[in-house]
Amino acid sequence: MHEIAIAEKIIREAKKQKQNIKAIEIEVGELEEIEAHEVEEVLQSLTKWKIKVNEKKSKIKCECGYEGRANILDKGHGYCVYNCPQCEKKPEVLEGGDIKIIKLD
Repeated sequence: MHEIAIAEKIIREAKKQKQNIKAIEIEVGELEEIEAHEVEEVLQSLTKWKIKVNEKKSKIKCECGYEGRANILDKGHGYCVYNCPQCEKKPEVLEGGDIKIIKLD
């Protein structure tokens, strides 16, 4: 259960930042290997916190000069395959490739 490990890591990090958490807001990048709704479901099952999860669209930069959203070729449980929509090479991810804690209450 990959999503449980990710959720447990989010919980540990949140508790390092704040005690007595009642609500958490998280941003899940579209290039992350887990879907935003999966993160939300697992966190709800493991905590009594109010959970808000937003999906962050990707922003990439490629050596061909393209800068914009990634071309997602395939995404499944535990993986995301993407490339540059202009030249099809592997780009540098600027945004939307990770999970971030945005707010804790």
